Order: sequence, then C-alpha cells, then structure tokens
Amino acid sequence: MAIKSIQYDRHTFDISYEIVNPEAKIDMIVLHGWGSNKNLMKQAFSPYLNKFRHIYIDLPGFGNSPCNMTLKTSDYARIIELFMVHINASKDIIMGHSFGGKVAVLLQPDVLVLLSSAGIYTKKSLKVKLKIALFKMLKIFGFSKIRKYFVAEDAKSLNSHMYETFKNVVNEDFSTQFKESNSKALLCWGEDDTATPLSSGEKIDELMKDSQLIVYPGDHYFFMQNAKSISKLIEDTFLKRLEK
Repeated sequence: MAIKSIQYDRHTFDISYEIVNPEAKIDMIVLHGWGSNKNLMKQAFSPYLNKFRHIYIDLPGFGNSPCNMTLKTSDYARIIELFMVHINASKDIIMGHSFGGKVAVLLQPDVLVLLSSAGIYTKKSLKVKLKIALFKMLKIFGFSKIRKYFVAEDAKSLNSHMYETFKNVVNEDFSTQFKESNSKALLCWGEDDTATPLSSGEKIDELMKDSQLIVYPGDHYFFMQNAKSISKLIEDTFLKRLEK
C-alpha cells in the first residue's frame, strides 16, 4: 500500500492506493463502490488481467483515504484525475463499481467498465418518502439525535462530512453524463441486484453511444464470483484496441 498526497480546493487528500503488475504497459484504474474499499476490488480482479497495470484506489472517505471535506461526485473525479497525473497513469481503461462507476464515467477513459453502476435515479417508495418526512418533522423539534433510525444503511456510520457527501451523491441522475460519454463501454450487471437494479443497466445501455451489456447471476456484488469471466471478456473485447 502507498499514499499520495493531492492538493484540491485548499484541502490535502491522502489517497491510499496499490499497484499490481507494475511493469505492465496498459493502465487500469479500479474504483470501488460506496462504503467499500480497494481491497475488495483487488481481491476480485488481481489474479487476472496480467497485461494490465492494476491501480486500486481508496476513494476519499473510504478505506485508508481520509476525507475532511464535503464532496460531490464531480469533486471525486477531479481528485482522482489529479492523483492519476501524480502517478503518471493514463486513462486507458477505468473500472467502477456502483458509486465508482459514476466517478469513472466523468473521467472519460478510452474504455469504461461499469459494474452495477449507480447513476440512474429511481423514484423513492411511499414508505421511504414518509420516513424522510417524519425525520424532517422531528428534526424541527430537536430530535436529530435519532437520525440513525431514519438514514440509509450506507450512511449510518458516516461522519458529518461524509454524511453530507452521501446526501449530495445518493440521488444524482447521471443520464446526461452517460449519454454524452464517448468511451467504449462494457456494462456488467447482477441479475438479482436490488441496489442498482438491472433496469438501470438497461437504461445506461440505451443511453450510451457504444456499449455492451452483459448480465451475470448474482446481486450487487456479483463480480466477486464472476471476476474471471469479466476479466476474460475485457481481454477479448479491448486488449487489441488498448495495445495499439
């Protein structure tokens, strides 16, 4: 594990990262999802894709990369872009899971691999809407300490900066960003995903100019059991393109 300090918006971000296959000529940036870290992605993909220089990154606020600033997805993309400059990494191929997929599409790589990416807004159920309304009402009367009973599981353990960041990113609609992307894209999805449902993958596939959607058995973390197959698909589809 290594640390690279990045200056952004008058803040210092210490980005934790790890490189696998350091002598390989094709860079592959790997971005984890919300609440996760680089180790999960490394566990899945490091045994494969030997012709790629894997660069596993802890996004600010996760793993070993601290965060003392409230961010938006665009901030994450700019921080990672600056990080890439500092380590002399190219945008050959960027893989992003869930929230990491939104960051990846903003980076505009040559090849984009989205694993159950977030970014398609889905309407809240009536139950969730009522829960939000009740919390807002109780907050007015000074009962904000009971927040843990109302917030999403992904937000319960967050500090104040990351909780505000979560609120900034959770309901973003990236339909325009997907539509405007010029990356050649591989979309991989778990057929039983409930966090970012398959319908989101189908929508992204419709929006993007040059994409292919492949569905695998499994849930939001389907790639943990299908990393070998996904890796072979990446090699078969993109290796000749990226070696040029």
